[in-house]
Order: sequence, then C-alpha cells, then structure tokens
Amino acid sequence: MQKLEGVAIPTQLNLSNINLLAGTNNFNLLKDQKVFTPFNDLIVSFLSQLSKTLFADKEAKQFPDIITFSFFCRQANIKGLRKRYTDILDRSLGKGVSFHVTPSNVPINFAYSLIMGLLAGNVCIVRVSSKEFPQTEIVCNAINKVTKRSEYSVLKNYLAILRYDHDDDLNSFFSGLCDVRVIWGGDQTIEKIREAKLPSRASDITFADRFSGCIIKAEGFLRLEEKSKINETFYNDTFLFDQNACSSPTFIYWLGDYESITKAKDIFWKDLQLFLDLKKYELEPILANEKLMSAYRAAIDIDGASLIKLSTNLIYRVELTSLPSDLYMSKQAGGFFYEFSSDTINEILKVMSSKFQTLSYIGFDGDTLKNEIVKAGVRGVDRVVKSGESMAFDPVWDGVDLIRQMSRIIDYR
Repeated sequence: MQKLEGVAIPTQLNLSNINLLAGTNNFNLLKDQKVFTPFNDLIVSFLSQLSKTLFADKEAKQFPDIITFSFFCRQANIKGLRKRYTDILDRSLGKGVSFHVTPSNVPINFAYSLIMGLLAGNVCIVRVSSKEFPQTEIVCNAINKVTKRSEYSVLKNYLAILRYDHDDDLNSFFSGLCDVRVIWGGDQTIEKIREAKLPSRASDITFADRFSGCIIKAEGFLRLEEKSKINETFYNDTFLFDQNACSSPTFIYWLGDYESITKAKDIFWKDLQLFLDLKKYELEPILANEKLMSAYRAAIDIDGASLIKLSTNLIYRVELTSLPSDLYMSKQAGGFFYEFSSDTINEILKVMSSKFQTLSYIGFDGDTLKNEIVKAGVRGVDRVVKSGESMAFDPVWDGVDLIRQMSRIIDYR
C-alpha cells in the first residue's frame, strides 16, 4: 500500500490512468468533507451560477442537451424542486461520498447524476464515459470556471469528475471510498461494477437495461389541430440521441379502429420523414447496417412480424400481430420501431414487465392512461409522459427518488 494525500492506495493502482476533468484528486479531502443538508443554499447558488456560465458559453449553445441541462440548473427550477422535499430538509443530511458510474449512450447524463448527488448533500466522485463527448468537456470546463470563484472554491473539494478506461482496481478503490454508489449503463455494467465491494453500510442505486414505448390514440391524433408539433416532440424523444436512451420509444402502440389507425399512421410517418429531411438527420453507416440486420432478425425470430415497405433507411418499421413479452430483447437504435395496433389497451398492459421504463403518449388524456396502468397493477412502467418529455430529467427516475435515496433522515422525537 502507498499513501496519496492521506488515503491508502493499493500498490497495483495506476493513478496515471485517471484523467481529472473537474474538481480535485485529493481523495483525502473528498472522504473527510462534512456533508450538507439537501438543497443547501450554497449548492443551489453554485448550480445557478453554473447555469449562467453555460448559457453564456457560445460553444455550449451548439448542444441542445447542454442548454436543457442549463435550464434545469436555474435557481427558480431548483427552488421549485426543493418544495417537493420540505418534509426532509430540516432533518436530513447527505450520506457522505457518492460514486457515480455514468453511461456512454447519453452524454449529459453524468451532469444530472452529479447534481443529484450534490443536491442530496453529498461529496461526488463521477466516472464519465471513456468516449470523449464534447458535452462532457464543455460542462466540466464550466464547473472549473465556477469553482475558481472565491464563493464557490470550497466546492472544488466536494467533487471529482474522472475519466478512465475499464479498470477493476480503480472501480474497487472508489467503491471502497463511497457511502452510496450510483450505477448507470445497463445490466452488464451493473454486474461488472458490483464485483467491487462496498463498505458495510454503503448501498447501490442501479439503473438497468430498460425499454420504452409510445401509445398513440388514433382518433385523438387525427383531431390535433397542429400535428406538426408532434413531429418535433417525437423527434426529441427518439432521433435526437439516435434512440439510444432507455426512455426513447422503441415500439408504437396504435389504439383505435382500423380505419382511424390506417389514416393516422399514414399522416404520422410521412410527416416525420419530412421533418427528418428538414432537420437533415444523418444516419451513421454502422447504424444503417445494424437496423437492416435487426429487421431480418425480427422477421425470423418474431412470429407474424413483417417489415413495412421503406422509402428511405431513416425509419424502419416492423409490424407485429402480437406483442412478445421479451420484446425488449429486440430493441434497436437509430430509428427502428415495432408497431402494434389494437382497439383496446389490454395488450400493452400485458408486456409492462419490470423491463418497461417510460410510456409516452399522443392524442391521449394522461390521467386516464395512468389510472388504467395503476388499476392493472403492472410490474413495470415508472414514467408516463407526454410525447417530447421522455428525455426530461427528474429527481425521481426509474421509480427511484435520487434525493431521498442519497440522503439519510435523522430521527428525533
């Protein structure tokens, strides 16, 4: 063992593999910092300044996900969120050190995970994807800029945003430091990271592989006066991140009579194709190949599946005559959709397993839809949202309240 600024480091660790993007590499300081109450004023102020810094960054304005994140960090929004936690604010503290392992499919995810840890009152060690996304660099540069200001300089010792390749020893080291570990990125990532032991009182928050769908009530869609808005909301849910996020719909459930569904489908898909042309959406060659292979595989593996004739390779549609319970195993990114039609909601309720994450809707009353899901007592579905909001982050994600899970209540009577 060796020592790095007071912390015991296993001799096999190669710390030169770590690229520090923001915060400190003085792990002793990270481990020994006092914790905050949730939504501490200093943290709220820091996030507000981070928001202003990103809004003023010309490079940041090129990335819609950074602008959305900046909007989320606004003081007015954070104070609005704080109202949801008034019952714990005066009797809770952060758990200590939070270690976040973030995914490679959504570049800005690491930033949301970080601020949830801070808002819960914790010190945060965040491992970002080894993929070098420009969004990561821009946000980290802004964090460094804000923590250089005297009023926020103390917070530099509350965070460490790191990039390193897959390294079991480093994962074990940071896991050993933490009081709560947050693992994003799917089943295999969770299984791998869990090989690193936690301290006895530490806990995991995991976000496994999920899939999502969109339900469209045909008659409701046809009655919409401004159908063009649906193109943009659906695009934001799917093509904005190449359908890589777990919350992006991978299948469409059409509800209504045959005539209405046929008419709605024709309008919906033609308008979406025109919108993709307008946005100049480009499909990566590797995704084009994967989509074609997935279509062939679906035709072989799923009874009754048929590929709908394509005008371009931007949108692949596979028509289903039944909904397999393991449909999540066949998901494909890059504009690949399974479609199923019915005059009742019953069939989609049957496939709402624990793998089902988000259900977005079009032409529907959201409350009615949520009531049907609750009444059915399904094992899955953690979010029911309007089309266009499936990517919108919230402290409650996958049915887990991150603020409450990363803080501890002090019981007093």
